[in-house]
Amino acid sequence: MGTYYIPRNYKGETRFLYVFSIKSLITTVLGAIIGFLFFLLFKMLNLKVVGIIILVLFAVIGYCVGALKIPTIVGLPVTKKIGGESISDIIIRYIKFKKNRKIYTYVNTVNRRYDETITKEEK
Repeated sequence: MGTYYIPRNYKGETRFLYVFSIKSLITTVLGAIIGFLFFLLFKMLNLKVVGIIILVLFAVIGYCVGALKIPTIVGLPVTKKIGGESISDIIIRYIKFKKNRKIYTYVNTVNRRYDETITKEEK
């Protein structure tokens, strides 16, 4: 008898505590660090409960950025282009786009051709 390859699903094996993938764990920790800075600020103002709430809120936002994907909704034309992509990938692409610092403009080609013919005739 021959041996056959049986495909195996590795998706669940890279998860921690069943809900955290490596990416979502890192973004949750980053969100919690930012929240912890706010916690320290509010702790100095004797508003410890508000600081804890903000810490948890930032941790949840970090988890959402790392774990959730944008759904494809038929009624919204924007989700046709980005449906199924991770929120973190969209944020990274936006940062790279803003870092490019190029400005794209639409030029009226009719006026441009007119200006070029005037300069040629003047020469």
